Amino acid sequence: MKIISYSNENQISVGVIKDNAIIDISSEFQDVLSIIKAGSEGLNRINQIIHSNVESREIQSEHLLSPIPKLKRNIMCVGWNYFEHFNERALQDIDLPSKPTIFTKATGTIAGPYEGIPIPEHFTNKFDYEAELAVVIGREGKLISEEEAEDYVFGYMCANDLSARDVQQAHGGQWFMGKSMDKSCPTGPWIVTKDEISNVQNLDITCKVNGETVQSSNTSLMMFSVNKIISEISKAMTLIPGDIILTGTPPGIGAKRNPPILLKQGDVVEIEIAEIGKIKNKVVADYV
Repeated sequence: MKIISYSNENQISVGVIKDNAIIDISSEFQDVLSIIKAGSEGLNRINQIIHSNVESREIQSEHLLSPIPKLKRNIMCVGWNYFEHFNERALQDIDLPSKPTIFTKATGTIAGPYEGIPIPEHFTNKFDYEAELAVVIGREGKLISEEEAEDYVFGYMCANDLSARDVQQAHGGQWFMGKSMDKSCPTGPWIVTKDEISNVQNLDITCKVNGETVQSSNTSLMMFSVNKIISEISKAMTLIPGDIILTGTPPGIGAKRNPPILLKQGDVVEIEIAEIGKIKNKVVADYV
């Protein structure tokens, strides 16, 4: 099942994709988070709706929003989760971590799958892309075992962890500022429920800038699996429905290419993950 949020006459509506069209379910669910919280009962109700004689509407990509437009708390992220990307690190004296490296992006980073992304030229000269698989948590849990972790997943999205490379190292080695620019995390184009993914640890993941492939990998190459990441984070904090976890980016980031490919106004970045979909964002002037 593909679940979306979309702009409908200046309101945020909720829908599902069926046969490349939208079936609106806003009369049953006020937002995507309410679907996630409803769990299997909510999905069963949606299945009843989409298999009844209901009208559908054409998909207008420009109307699609991030599936969860307003976050309850920060996006959780994993750094250095592909070995070759770890070798791209700025500080080469850091040893290979034995546990996932966790940081966060602020709630204001969320952006739509086709939304223009403002480049903060006053803040960074090294605006960079990162293709990532996003995990959406479906139920509350703490001290979750790796074996049980999949039970806590609702679904998956594409994400772009846009980063200010120069700023990442400018605050005592803390990445938060360099990762938390407004609109620096487009997600979507929908949440694909976990039952539609054959094997989350075997999905091709790519990034293109202006049509050129700059990242191409597979989630099988993650050093820490989705289940391991969920288990590790839950040792410290209670995961809640609607939490988003970015699982790391493959090698090929712009700052480490020869010559570097750093984003500028007018550039178009596409992130695609097999069995999930594609997001496509144009870099635009900052609106500040």
